[in-house]
Amino acid sequence: MTHIYGHRGASLYLPEMSFTAYFEAVEQGADGFECDLRLSKDGYLVLWHDADMQRIANSPRVIADSNLIDIQQTYPAMIFEELLAIAIDEKKDLALETKHPVPTRGAVEKKLFEVLAANKEQIDSSGIQISIMSFSWLAVQRAKRAGYKAVYLIERPWQRHLCFVDAVGPSVEILKKDPSFAKKVKAAGKRLFVWTVNTEEDAKALIGSGADVVMSDAPAELRTYLN
Repeated sequence: MTHIYGHRGASLYLPEMSFTAYFEAVEQGADGFECDLRLSKDGYLVLWHDADMQRIANSPRVIADSNLIDIQQTYPAMIFEELLAIAIDEKKDLALETKHPVPTRGAVEKKLFEVLAANKEQIDSSGIQISIMSFSWLAVQRAKRAGYKAVYLIERPWQRHLCFVDAVGPSVEILKKDPSFAKKVKAAGKRLFVWTVNTEEDAKALIGSGADVVMSDAPAELRTYLN
């Protein structure tokens, strides 16, 4: 069964990784949430994709060089604990991408592990599944060694080390160019996370792929394409 995760929430309709975008993903029946994580200067896990705030907030402020109060005075960015609370309450799985390269290197994973450990009882009681993803091979290995489900995100058809991960996360463009790629992943016994699938054309690339998780900016629309 393919699960649909709101990519940065239902971000086609509302500002990415905002409270409203994630609650819209709930309304659209998403099975889970995807988010990007960066560490602020004062050690908070901020939901933010880019290294700086230019694209979203028209500000050159750099997340890694800024304290949370300054970030949130520039834009109402969420922190991970807030999203985790929503996921637990709404029983939504999580796909958490740690962003790299960053100045603090593995500190973002260390902080994430601390937050997850502190909330383990609530996470276990809710029954939600949590996967940690990254384009960084070292970050993925840190997640795997810590006992978490690790997803290696890739932008090229095949990359080394895939035998040492739990799941592979190709872009939908890879599946469109090479439909056999998904079969190779599944034959290797790996789970398949596909990003970011928004159109009916993209959805066609999932046919027969055996995708376990598909990330979409428009979860409800994607579900209609897949049914």
